[in-house]
Amino acid sequence: MWDPNQYRQFGDERSRAFYELINRIGASDPHTVADIGCGPGELTADLCRRWPNADVLGVDSSAEMIAAASEVLAARSGRLRFERMDAREWEPDEPVDVITSNAMLQWVPDNESLVAKWVGYLAEGGWLAFQVPANHDEPTHRLLRELAATDRWRDQLSDVALTRQGANPADYLDLMAGAGCVVDAWETTYLHVLTGDDPVLRWISGTGLRPVITTLDGSEREEFLAEYGALLREAYPAASYGTLFPFRRVFVVARRIGVDH
Repeated sequence: MWDPNQYRQFGDERSRAFYELINRIGASDPHTVADIGCGPGELTADLCRRWPNADVLGVDSSAEMIAAASEVLAARSGRLRFERMDAREWEPDEPVDVITSNAMLQWVPDNESLVAKWVGYLAEGGWLAFQVPANHDEPTHRLLRELAATDRWRDQLSDVALTRQGANPADYLDLMAGAGCVVDAWETTYLHVLTGDDPVLRWISGTGLRPVITTLDGSEREEFLAEYGALLREAYPAASYGTLFPFRRVFVVARRIGVDH
C-alpha cells in the first residue's frame, strides 16, 4: 500500500514533529530503543545518532517501507535493525528503555489499549514517546470520508479502512499516569505553507489517501483524485506565497516510574 518516495515528499514538514518529540525524551544512555511504525527508516537511523550505544529496532507493517529502510541500513553501520511486523503484534524479549512512535497510531483502532500495552514493555525508568496526527475533522479527512460515501464511490470504498482520530492529550495523560508514568502531553497546530500544484493532495497521497489509491485502479483512481483534488483546492485555496495547510498533532512523552513511587 505504501510508497516511500511519495511519503518522503514534504519530508521537512513531516519530520519536524518527530524531532520535537524525541527532544523531550530525557534518556541519557539507553540500551534498547524501539521505533514502532518506522516508515522508510531515515528518522529511526537518527535515533542511533542520538543514542550511539543503543540497540535500535525499527518496526513497520509495510513491506515497501521495510524495503526502503533496508537501504538506510546498508548505508550505515551500527546497532540498527528493522523488522516487518504489525505494531499490535510486536512484543520485545526484554524490557525496553525507549519506545517511540511517530504518526502511526491513527491507523490503529482503540490505540489507547496499544499504548497501555507499550507502557508494560518499558523498563523501570523507561520512556515512551509518541505523536499522533489529530486532524480527523479537518477538510482533508472530512471531505475524503464524504466523497467515499457518495453513490459514485460507496460500493468500491465501503470496506476501505481510513485513518482514525487519536485521543486528546488529556486522555492519554490520564491513561498513562494511571499506569505509573510521569507524563508530558501537549498539542501543536502547525501552519505549513506548501508550494507547487495541488500540494495538499500530494501531501495526503503519501499518507491518509493510500488505502483509496491502492483500492481503485486506472481510470477510476484518476477520476477520484480529480474530484477530491478539486474539493481540496476549494478548501485550501492557494495564496501568492503558497497554500496554507494547518495540521494539528498530539504529543505524549512519558517516563515509567512505577505505581509505588
